[in-house]
Amino acid sequence: MKNRVSFLSLLLVLLGCTATSTKTVVTISPVNNGKSLQITGFDPAIINDISRDSSATAWQTLMAVYRMPADTTLRNLQPIQPGRYVIKDNVVIFTPDTAFSTQQTYFFRYYDFGAGGTLTDLIKSRSKPGTLHYTDLIFKQ
Repeated sequence: MKNRVSFLSLLLVLLGCTATSTKTVVTISPVNNGKSLQITGFDPAIINDISRDSSATAWQTLMAVYRMPADTTLRNLQPIQPGRYVIKDNVVIFTPDTAFSTQQTYFFRYYDFGAGGTLTDLIKSRSKPGTLHYTDLIFKQ
């Protein structure tokens, strides 16, 4: 019984000691008459660090644009929409190699590599250690 009380006390202390994050919200919006996608809300330090790498692969590890399939359950199997990423005043501008289609739905997926890293995150989300946390934002031109 004493071990059970000690464990519960330790768990409550761990949960109480977690800092609340002041995460900024990532947003997307079409720019340049719908030819590009403006992405805001990422930490400027992360954006500037990735901007040192000129390859699109570095950007795609943090964020990528995909075409939405007719069967949305196949979303994770879609190829990345190729394009160019440019930084302007801590804002990322993505311009696809082929123009966005007006009738096509797309989704922007960004990864939060810091999420799920603490014990509290694992308990709250019931996720497994090492799994990637991402958010999909859906848009249509």
